[in-house]
Amino acid sequence: MIAKLTGILDDTGPDWAVIDVNGVGYLVQCSAKTLTHLGIRGDKVVVHTEMQVSETDQRLIGFTSAGERAWFRLLTAVQGVGSKVALAILSALSIEELQRACAHGDSAMVARANGVGPKLASRIVNELKDKAGGLAGYASPVGMAGGEVFTPPPGNASADAVSALQNLGFKPAVASSAVAAAVKEMGEDAGLNDLVRVALKRAAG
Repeated sequence: MIAKLTGILDDTGPDWAVIDVNGVGYLVQCSAKTLTHLGIRGDKVVVHTEMQVSETDQRLIGFTSAGERAWFRLLTAVQGVGSKVALAILSALSIEELQRACAHGDSAMVARANGVGPKLASRIVNELKDKAGGLAGYASPVGMAGGEVFTPPPGNASADAVSALQNLGFKPAVASSAVAAAVKEMGEDAGLNDLVRVALKRAAG
C-alpha cells in the first residue's frame, strides 16, 4: 500500500498529477484544491495517497493532507459516493467547510459539488454528522515538502506578500505556499515587489 509520495511535481491535468519519485512517475487523481496546493512543475511536493483497486481498475488518489484523505475515506463509505464524486466534493469544499456542513446538516452546501444532487447531499450530511466532530481540527494543507503551511512573522516582506496575494483573491493556504516558494527561490532578503511577482506566478500556476 502506497501511503505517501515525496518527489517532484512533473506534470498536471484537470484532475490528475504526475509525481516523479526518484525517476518513477506516479499518476495520482486529485481534487482541484489539491492540484492548486501542489504548485507548479518542478516543485518538491508531499502527497498523501489512497490506493483503490477493483476488478477493472486501479488508481492512486492524492491529497495535500492526511485530513483530506480521511474525509475522502468517510465520503466513499457513503452509499452512492464513489471516488469521482468524493473528489468533486473535495474540489468544491475545503475540509473545514465540509466538516461544518456535516456538523450542521447543511446539505445545500454539499450539493454545490458537481454531480451531487439534493438527495445524495442529504444522505452524506446525515451519515457523517456524528463523525464530523472527530475530524474538526484535522490537518491543514501541506503541498510543499516539509508538511507545514508557511506562516511568516507579521510586518516583514513575506507577510506583506501573503497579504497582497490574499487581497488579489487567492486562498490563504495558496498564498502562503506561493510566497514560501518565492522565498525559497529568491532568498529571505528579497524585496516585497519581487516576492509578489514570483509568488503570483506560482499561485497562478
